[in-house]
Amino acid sequence: MREILSSIEGEWRRYKVLGERALEQTKDNELGRSGPGDGNSIAVIVWHIAGNLKSRFTDFLTADGEKPWRDRDAEFEPRPNVTREELLDTWNNGWNTLFVTLEPLTDHDLSRTVTIRGEKFLVHEALHRLLAHTSYHVGQIVYLAKSFRGSDWNWLTIPLGKSQEYNRNPRRL
Repeated sequence: MREILSSIEGEWRRYKVLGERALEQTKDNELGRSGPGDGNSIAVIVWHIAGNLKSRFTDFLTADGEKPWRDRDAEFEPRPNVTREELLDTWNNGWNTLFVTLEPLTDHDLSRTVTIRGEKFLVHEALHRLLAHTSYHVGQIVYLAKSFRGSDWNWLTIPLGKSQEYNRNPRRL
């Protein structure tokens, strides 16, 4: 049975699509541009999401989620000249690790225990924590992409002023 796991996986897929729809609106020269206040660029955030997903979901049930091969600090190095191809390869590599790991899991696995940085979590606790972490960073990507596009932004959710129209004819994004 996979009712709960399918729901959690569906949310991850929804955030992946939101991130990708924001990336589609971003120009190549904006991918490595720092955010406001010298904040992280989209590229840095993508490297961090991918590094986190690969580390946490490689040998998810059997090894600590913080792998010795992960260089978290390197994920935050500026990438001003990143190409779209490099960025999307990194993005997809992280997400593929997640989805390959989730696929065989069942709701029965939710009560198992996993370890992240030496701390024990029930699988359902770890999944919720990791989903929240991923969605937080996808939101940053959306924010940066929207700030770069300004009034040319194509809304990813219900556009401002369109809530009543949407409520009369709801559709899933």
